[in-house]
Amino acid sequence: MIQPDLISKTISFVKTKLENAEGGHDWFHIERVYRNAILISKDEVCDTTIVQLGALLHDIADSKFHDGDEAIGPKIAREFLLAEKVNEEIINQVIKIIENISYKGGNFDKQFTSIELDIVQDADRLDAIGAIGIARMFNYGGFKNRLIYDPQIAPNLKMTKEEYKTNSSPTINHFYEKLFLLKDKMNTETGKEIAKKRHRYMEGFLSQFYAEWEGEK
Repeated sequence: MIQPDLISKTISFVKTKLENAEGGHDWFHIERVYRNAILISKDEVCDTTIVQLGALLHDIADSKFHDGDEAIGPKIAREFLLAEKVNEEIINQVIKIIENISYKGGNFDKQFTSIELDIVQDADRLDAIGAIGIARMFNYGGFKNRLIYDPQIAPNLKMTKEEYKTNSSPTINHFYEKLFLLKDKMNTETGKEIAKKRHRYMEGFLSQFYAEWEGEK
């Protein structure tokens, strides 16, 4: 039996844990992914509790901010869910979502599949593209003190998982190394539909960026 206040407790827990998080991976990112996941789930046959918990806990401790440790997020999520006496089967499903959601340079084969993972992954990827995706990209680039753009540094389209994790190329390169690739990696029909619109927005932004960079009228 799921506690009726489990989702509200999870929201409070995540808000507290991410209170001082980097702006692109803070509570507001989680909230947007949560909303995206609920929207997508309306068109799918799924366990909405697992979808909501997966969306809320998917970035509870992003490895990028924990020295690349990919185990800490699942560990914190499991400890919280156990403390809330959540069914072990539900916990395992949520943990598998956290472990398999990340892009990791596009060189990561999922070790688990479920419609709930597909939904949360699409919801997370939607927040990485479009206007908000661009804002998050530049925010993180500034956080890491990266160049905005350098025409002499080409995007690396064949990075390994480890190269992707340690990549420090100019922020604009991230369009080619990740953002432009996400449209064709969506799982659900709703995700694909939304991604197409956001993809077109990014293409327009980049065209304008290059025009301004070159000093065109």
